Amino acid sequence: MMRVAFKRELQINWVSAIADFLLAGMVIGPLAAPFLAASGSWLLGVIANIIYFMGFHVCPQPDMGLDLAPPHIMAVCMRCYGTVSGLLITRLLYGITGGKGFYWLSQYGWSGVALASVLMMAYPLELAAQVFDWWSFNNYIVTPFGLITGLAWGLFTMPILHGQISSERN
Repeated sequence: MMRVAFKRELQINWVSAIADFLLAGMVIGPLAAPFLAASGSWLLGVIANIIYFMGFHVCPQPDMGLDLAPPHIMAVCMRCYGTVSGLLITRLLYGITGGKGFYWLSQYGWSGVALASVLMMAYPLELAAQVFDWWSFNNYIVTPFGLITGLAWGLFTMPILHGQISSERN
């Protein structure tokens, strides 16, 4: 009796895996930081400080984060968290659609770049309006502007980051 063994090779798209790992950190980290800081545990406090350090260096207004575990706030403001939420939504959408759909902007080349760039300006334009005192910081205002930016960024980059591994590789 002849036995045939089928070798099934697992191919990992490392760019996709690393992007998902970083996105998970951006989604969970800012929410977890206040609870880790409030835990009273030295080790969890160190982890919270690392998250706050990163938030301080990427967010223009980290001191405006939501008060989740008083007196500890989120590691980023809601404008930044809105952006992260937009990225998460587009990642989930990409997982569902497999990159098929008219809304994935990278398929349009430079026109997609232009549209994504215009939409991504929602974040800096809202921040500029706040800096110029056209309105004051309000979570209900800043979150949708961040969300629009994150959606635009995600609709352009998700097919690039999570596209299929080339079948030419063996």
